[in-house]
Amino acid sequence: MLRLGFSRQARQARSLGCSIASYTPPSERIRTWFLHHRRALATASTPLQQERIPLRQQLKAEAKREKAQKRQKGKADDAPSHDGWELTVGLEIHAQLNTAAKLFSRAPTSLSETPNVNVALFDLAFPGSQPEFQAATLIPAIRAAIALNCEIQPVSRFDRKHYFYQDQPAGYQITQYYEPFARNGYIDLFRHDGIAPEDGDHIRVEIKQIQLEQDTAKSQEYPPSMQLLDFNRVSHPLIEIITMPQIHSPATAAACARKIQAILQATSAVTTGMELGGLRADVNISVRRKDSDPALGLGQRTEIKNLSSFKAVEDAIVAERNRQIAILEAGGIIESETRGWSLGSTETRKLRGKEGAVDYRYMPDPDLGPVIIDRELVSRLRETLPALGDQLLAMLIGPEYGLSVEDAKPLIELDDGARLDYYLDVVDELRALQQDRGNEANKTTLGRTAGNWVLHELGALLTKSELPWHEHRVQATTLASLLDALLRKRITTATAKQVLAMVFDGDARPIPRLLEEENLVLRPLSREEYIALAEAALQQNPSMVAQIRDKGQMGKLGWFVGQMMRQGEKGRVEAQRAQEILRELIFGERSS
Repeated sequence: MLRLGFSRQARQARSLGCSIASYTPPSERIRTWFLHHRRALATASTPLQQERIPLRQQLKAEAKREKAQKRQKGKADDAPSHDGWELTVGLEIHAQLNTAAKLFSRAPTSLSETPNVNVALFDLAFPGSQPEFQAATLIPAIRAAIALNCEIQPVSRFDRKHYFYQDQPAGYQITQYYEPFARNGYIDLFRHDGIAPEDGDHIRVEIKQIQLEQDTAKSQEYPPSMQLLDFNRVSHPLIEIITMPQIHSPATAAACARKIQAILQATSAVTTGMELGGLRADVNISVRRKDSDPALGLGQRTEIKNLSSFKAVEDAIVAERNRQIAILEAGGIIESETRGWSLGSTETRKLRGKEGAVDYRYMPDPDLGPVIIDRELVSRLRETLPALGDQLLAMLIGPEYGLSVEDAKPLIELDDGARLDYYLDVVDELRALQQDRGNEANKTTLGRTAGNWVLHELGALLTKSELPWHEHRVQATTLASLLDALLRKRITTATAKQVLAMVFDGDARPIPRLLEEENLVLRPLSREEYIALAEAALQQNPSMVAQIRDKGQMGKLGWFVGQMMRQGEKGRVEAQRAQEILRELIFGERSS
C-alpha cells in the first residue's frame, strides 16, 4: 500500500532529480497578482455578466458567424439535414503528464530521444519485472483535477484492461477503471470559448472521472506490411478525462477539448498540446429523434478514436452525425463500433466492433496496492494553483483593467502567459507615473491604453519583424513612460508609434531624452492654425463635405483628419482636435 503525503511526495520528487517547484513553472508575477486579488476574483461575476460589447462589435461578430455557417453549409450540401435530430457527444481526453519519470518505472519520459532507449524492463513486459508506481507523477495529475473542479478521492486503485495489440506488450493496460483518483468535476464553457450559437451564452459539461493510466508504444506504419514500434512512450503517465454525454454540437465539443487543453497547460499538468501529440481525444457519438421518448435513452453510440486536432474533433463529429442520420432515415440500424478519422476526410471509417467492459475483462492489478492521497497535499496544491483563464478574464474585463473580451483572451493565451505578465507590469508602471493626475488617471483608461499598445502596436511590430515575443525587446518601464507622455499629450499618437518602432529596433535612450533629442515633443497648434488647415482641406473637396452634412456619412471625417495631418507640421496635429474643428466648420458645433 502506498500512502502519499506532502513530505513523501517531496522525497519521491527528489529521487527523480526534481522538486515540487519543478511542477509549478507558471510566472511568479501572475501568481503574486492572483493572490493579491484573490478576494476580487472570488466575488467577480462571470465574464458574461460583466461584458459590455459595442453594437459595432456585435454586428461584426454576427457577420462572422453567418459566414462560418454558410461555409459549413457549403461543405455539407449533400449531407442529410439534421433538423429533427438530437446529437449527443461525450469526450475522452488523454493527456500526457508533465513528469520526469514514467508511471511504473524510473525510465525517463523524454520522447525526442532515439527510439527504444528510454525503456525499462517493465515497459517491455519482461518476464518477472514488477511495476514501481512513481508517486511524483500524481502531482500534475492532482493539479489538473483540482483545476477541473473534481473531488480528489482519498483512496484510488489500479486495474488491468485486457486487450492484445502490438503497441501494448503486456497484453493489458494499467488504468483506474473502478476507483479513479478524481470524480465529479465540471467545466464551464462560454460564448467567448467558441460554443455553438444554439448553446446560448453558457453551458456546463460535467466530468465523470479522471483516471491515471499508462500510455502505449508509438507505432509507425510502412506500407504494405511493415510496422515499427518505439517503446519510449510505453508507460508514459496519462490522465484520461471522461466527460458526461452532455454536448449537443460539434463546435461545442471542439471548444470543450480546447478549453481542457488550456486548463492543463495553465496548471503545468502537461508539456504539450494536441498540435504536438501531447493530447488525444476520443469522441462518443449518438443521435436520436428530438420527438422520441426520453425514457428510451440515447441512441446507439459509436466511438471515434485518436483525434489529434480540434478541427478533427469538430469535422469528425459532423461526418459521423451525418452518417448515422442517413442510416436511420433509410431504415437501418447503428452498429456499436469503433471508427477512425483521417485529416481531410469527409467520412469516418470502421476500425472494429466496439468493445464493452466485459470484453476488456477488467480486474484489480495484483501487483499494485491502493494509492492514498493525503488531504494536506491536496490543500497545498489547491492553494498554489495559478489563476485560470476564466478568473483572469473576469478580472481583466472588469473595472480594474476595463479590457474587452477580444483583447483579454489573447493576453491570457499568448506566449504561455508571458504577454499577460508583461501587460500587468506595464499597467503597474503606468499607474505609478500617472498618480499625480488624480481622476484623470482613470484605472480603466490606463488598462485599456496599455492593452491596446501591448497587443496591437507592439504586436504589429513583432508580426512585421517575424520575431518571437521577448519582454526585453521593449521594457515594460519604457512602454509605460511612452504611454505616460502620450496621455499627458506631450506627444501625438503618430509620434508615439514612431518612438515605439525606434525602441523596438534597438534605441536604448530613455523616452524623455529621446523625445527631446529628436525634437518630437508636441508643440500644439493654435486654434487659428487648425482652422486654416481644416478650411483648406474642406475647400478642395466640397462634394465630400456635402455627403457628410447632408447624408450623415461621418466616416469621411477621418479622411479629412488625415489630410490635415499630412498638410500640417509632422507630429503637431492631434487627431481629436482636428476632428473637433472639422465638425465645427461643417455643422457649426463648437466644442467646449
